Amino acid sequence: MARKPGFPAQLDLPGAVAKAARPAPALRSAPAAAPQGVGLDSAAVRARMVQKLAASGARNAAVLHAMATVERHRFVDSALVNQAYEDTSLPIGLGQTISKPSIVARMSELLLGAEAARDTGLGRVLEIGTGCGYQAAVLSLLAREVYSMERLRALHEKARDNLRPLRLANVHLLLGDGMLGYAQGAPYAGILAAAGGAAVPQAWTDQLAVGGRLVAPMALAGGQQALLVLDKTAHGLQQTLLEPVHFVPLKSGIA
Repeated sequence: MARKPGFPAQLDLPGAVAKAARPAPALRSAPAAAPQGVGLDSAAVRARMVQKLAASGARNAAVLHAMATVERHRFVDSALVNQAYEDTSLPIGLGQTISKPSIVARMSELLLGAEAARDTGLGRVLEIGTGCGYQAAVLSLLAREVYSMERLRALHEKARDNLRPLRLANVHLLLGDGMLGYAQGAPYAGILAAAGGAAVPQAWTDQLAVGGRLVAPMALAGGQQALLVLDKTAHGLQQTLLEPVHFVPLKSGIA
């Protein structure tokens, strides 16, 4: 059995696999000072964001708690901190964005709705597209173990810098081609993708556990996207297309 990667792991380097740390029971506060003069260091700001999420349909208590706990302003550029708790996506560089809070909450709730998660809680999760690390931080409070993969080296390093102060021992950052998944950590109770293609890569469905759920944007005709939920059952795959979404296109390779 292959050893699991430590924090962070780089899949583009042969044999770069280290022993995983034990899962962290709770999110720790980063020692760095929060931006001054804008109130972003106050839990009340996040509480108001969570109230809006609940009013717009978010219902899962664990997800709302995670959204209230993770400080989103630590994952955005300093020039954008005043917008950190608005329900909007924000640029993080290299043509990528941090998803708006409502979509982070929505996709997290959908993962928790998987058959396996309902029975025993959300186990090991694979995230495709780490970005700045915000979704991974949220998932760290919802899943026993999180593997988060990014194909862009600069973003992988940014996420590492953002997450390191939080000391999330159950989060493992991977630099690699997300379309290939991460077979060493499979099977996964949940797979969440932050990029959408016209088809779900075979590696993802192969690495999904029976009873597990995949949540990802799916490219449709005309350049539109919809949120796809794919459940892996003992009898095969069941997929459901939900509301329209807008994510960056799914790409292969490491850059």
